[in-house]
Amino acid sequence: MTKDMTKGRPLSLIIGFCLPMIFGNIFQQLYNMVDSIIVGQYVGVKAFAGVGSVGAVYFLVIGTATGMCSGFSIPVAQKFGADDLKGMRRTVYNAELLSAALAVILTAVTVVFCKPLLRLMQTTPDTFEFAYSYIVVIFMGIPVTMFYNLMSGILRALGDSKTPLKYLLIASGLNIVFDLVFIIALDFGVTGAAAATVLSQAISGVMCFVYMKRRLPVLGYQEGEKAVDTELMKHIAALGLPMAFQFSITAVGSIILQTAVNTLGSVAVAGISAGQKVQNLVSAPMDTLGVTMATYGGQNLGARKIDRIHEGTRAAFAVSMIYTIVITAVVFFAGETMTHIFLRSGDPDYTAILAAVRHFLRVTCLFYPVLGLLFLFRNLLQGLGFSLVTMLAGAVELAARIIVSFGFVYRIGFDAAVFAAPSAWTAACVLLIFIYLIKIRSLDRLFCTKAAAIGKPAHN
Repeated sequence: MTKDMTKGRPLSLIIGFCLPMIFGNIFQQLYNMVDSIIVGQYVGVKAFAGVGSVGAVYFLVIGTATGMCSGFSIPVAQKFGADDLKGMRRTVYNAELLSAALAVILTAVTVVFCKPLLRLMQTTPDTFEFAYSYIVVIFMGIPVTMFYNLMSGILRALGDSKTPLKYLLIASGLNIVFDLVFIIALDFGVTGAAAATVLSQAISGVMCFVYMKRRLPVLGYQEGEKAVDTELMKHIAALGLPMAFQFSITAVGSIILQTAVNTLGSVAVAGISAGQKVQNLVSAPMDTLGVTMATYGGQNLGARKIDRIHEGTRAAFAVSMIYTIVITAVVFFAGETMTHIFLRSGDPDYTAILAAVRHFLRVTCLFYPVLGLLFLFRNLLQGLGFSLVTMLAGAVELAARIIVSFGFVYRIGFDAAVFAAPSAWTAACVLLIFIYLIKIRSLDRLFCTKAAAIGKPAHN
């Protein structure tokens, strides 16, 4: 099933598209959390800290792959919005080829340089083997990650957010089963947790692919459409690679910060890791709203309906503010309670870790409205084809994290690490909103000029 987001009431379309994705995103966070819960409860705090210490590295590589596939799906949404189905299918084919080639390269590089990177990050000796055993398996599964994200990205570009959700729910259940078997029954430890994640994601990707082939005739290739087009690949890469690079820039900043946090000891690492698990869960709806706006913006740009982009942005802004204000209150008063599931109460550092978690969450949650706007405007600008300018915001985030890491964490300690992410969010958000206001006005003038030249109304 496809959905045209260029017609109808923007708020209803955005919420209708967003809700299944929110549900799916939360479930994805939950089944990722299952790894941490089982590792923390059955393998121990050191193993939990080891898995947590590679969170920034995980985001660097997996976020890069995800951002790349999201970028590759943007021209698909634009072609679909412009009703250019032949061009859309050619774009899908070339995006698939490009993704396959880049997946092989990413996998080879990350597996080879995994250990040197962990050493460079000053991963603590008591968590090093746990960290390596987990992340190297995740890196081996990069082709699976890119396959799933490209398939689900194409479906969302066509306005279908429900099908990826359906298969993600199935995969979530399988991931829990695999975790129980690999970690508890077979005693594979953190390696089993990583293998469960990769295997369940592979199944979800295959199910999306089979559905697309069987149920979406609009994606059925016609004669001459399955051909390598280097110019089209360059266009796809021009949208996807900057998005991937933007994720990379942000993740490098997180790695630099994680390196500084690692010097504070395993209690600080475990405390921030547990707090980030909660933060990832509650920020899933913000992220999903942003992804929705990328599709909405891409389709309406293809249809040259700038007024609808304005209207949809205002609606998404209101939704983001309402959600983030509510969730800030929830996390401030109850966030610490949510982290108990990751830790064993009998561990000697249990009380100290909980204190670190409480401080981390009560500070960072106050900046959730800023984070919500960051997701919204970053994704919207990407959907409108301005991937390069979002890299600038990523660079600002990187600069903020570097300043905090090298200028404050080593001097002040844990308090500086807590304020690092909010500082980066604020700096990048201000820049993105400013860029959006400039770019949307330039698009408005461009389409008004073109419409006047051919004697048609500028907006619909």
